[in-house]
Order: sequence, then structure tokens, then C-alpha cells
Amino acid sequence: MVKSPNHPLSTKLLKYAELLTKWSKVINLVAPSTVADAKVRHFEDSIQIIPLIPVDAKILFDIGSGAGFPGMVIAIERPDLSVHLIESDTKKCSFLSTISRETDTPVLIHNRRIESVDNLNGIKPDVITARALASLGDLLALTEQWWENHPQLTLIFPKGAKADSEIAEAQKLYGFQVESIPSQTDKLAQILILKNVQKL
Repeated sequence: MVKSPNHPLSTKLLKYAELLTKWSKVINLVAPSTVADAKVRHFEDSIQIIPLIPVDAKILFDIGSGAGFPGMVIAIERPDLSVHLIESDTKKCSFLSTISRETDTPVLIHNRRIESVDNLNGIKPDVITARALASLGDLLALTEQWWENHPQLTLIFPKGAKADSEIAEAQKLYGFQVESIPSQTDKLAQILILKNVQKL
């Protein structure tokens, strides 16, 4: 069941939050200033993406997964999806593996740089997510191998206060259909949903 902000976290997400706090004392998973308010800053911020995922989606790629936001949260809350987490930092991948094991959530973790990821044995995502990774233009460059022959691929990117300027900058190089959804956790932020991406 999809949970709205301020809804109590599920048992699995509470375990995730506990491990995030524990591991953050040893490695830099998220900004230290956000750990104390992780429920809103990371978990609820990720949960709000779930209703935006197309109902017929089967495979989701989360690029630059970091500590698993939003990819691991989506995997926990949407067990019907096949979720691939792509992350270059080995320590963060170890953390993701621990969350997967401790919450009994199957995910596929790829410890690689996005630029070096080929077509993953022909697996084609229906949805790609990325949070706090790069500018919109850079995200489109990083994901080109997946959207160039798949116009209905859905790209979901949470963005901050500069979302509109990032859209304008990206539109100098790419054409795309974009829908902007106000964030429920940050009044200055937006969630961008892109389809039909093409190079100009």
C-alpha cells in the first residue's frame, strides 16, 4: 500500500532507518545533517514517488542509488517491481546489500559507474529514477542508451528549487515531454516526470 507523508513507516522501512543511522556513524551515506530527520528527508521523500510510477511498469533502474533513495524504498514498497540499483561506491553497495538482506527485499545491485553500464544483458527499464545525482541535462546524457530507442520510457527525477532552470538548460539539447509535480516534503522542490526524450 502506498503511504502518504506523515504516515507511520512500515516495519521494513523502520529497520532500514535504524540501519541508516547505525551505518552513517561509520560511512558517509547521506548528508550528516539529514540523518536525524531521515523519515521526512529521505523516506517520505522517496515514498511520494511511488504513485507516479506507471501501473504497468515491471522493471525500474535507480541510478546513482547511494543509500537507496528512492530505489531501495521503492523496492520495499513495490515488491512487484524488479528494481536494479546502480551505484559506483562499493561501501554504499555493501549497505544496500545489508538493507536487502535485513528487510528480505530482493533487488539487483550493480556496483558500477553509470557511464560503464552497458545494456545489462538486454534488460530494458520501464522506469528510471535518480535523486540528488546530477543536473537534468547530465541525467539525460547518462540515460541516453535506455531512452534513445524507447520513447515511452518514464524518467522520474526529484529536483530542488532550480528545477525550472534545469529544464530550460536541458531543452537546449533535448526535446522531451515533462510534467512537474510539487514535492510533498519540500515546498521549493518538484518531481519531474519525463517521456519521449530525444536529441535535438
